[in-house]
Amino acid sequence: MSFLALGLMAAVLAVLLAGLVNMMRNGPGNASQRLMRARVLLQGLAIIVIVGAILIARSKGGS
Repeated sequence: MSFLALGLMAAVLAVLLAGLVNMMRNGPGNASQRLMRARVLLQGLAIIVIVGAILIARSKGGS
């Protein structure tokens, strides 16, 4: 599960950097919007996976 979280965080970083490059090059606004939506979606997935991993780890060790 931690590899999935790391992969999602790397994907968030990649999309963020792509959006910044697009913005600095005065790229199309539609591309910026798509990248922003993708980043928000990936961040949400990463948070869900991280919280899930924490909950699973607590249930295995705390019972």
